[in-house]
Amino acid sequence: MSAIENRLSDLGITLPEPPRPVASYLPAVQSGHLLMVSGQIPFEDGVLVANGPVPSKVSIDGATAAARRCAINGLAVAKAALDGDLGRIRRVVRLGVFVQCDPGFDAQPSVANGASDFMVAVFGDAGRHVRAAVGVNALPLDATVEVEFIFEVA
Repeated sequence: MSAIENRLSDLGITLPEPPRPVASYLPAVQSGHLLMVSGQIPFEDGVLVANGPVPSKVSIDGATAAARRCAINGLAVAKAALDGDLGRIRRVVRLGVFVQCDPGFDAQPSVANGASDFMVAVFGDAGRHVRAAVGVNALPLDATVEVEFIFEVA
């Protein structure tokens, strides 16, 4: 078991089966030492756990938890793409976080911290990354949050 798997276990996290793509795209692509993971929405046990805009339909805390769920799903996709070996991840390079929100909402960075803080909890200093936190008026399936990932891998 890799150190990353041990940290996930310590956090009480069991990675789910990777979510299936909801359209015509690949879940992940490796190019050289970079693994790009397509945007993940907050599915848990096949159910979208947060839908609609922040803050009118989903609270900031609820959206932050949804971003964390997206990060868990992103790691599940990465694990599948790396033949089950999360130990190949050397660092988290970038997260792109999209938050469906009401006009005038400006706390996208707070929501994005749900994913960012999770990456640091799992990878330590190697989980610190660059990031974009962007407010949008709609996301696929009316999801509240979507997160995309770039990992450096061995």
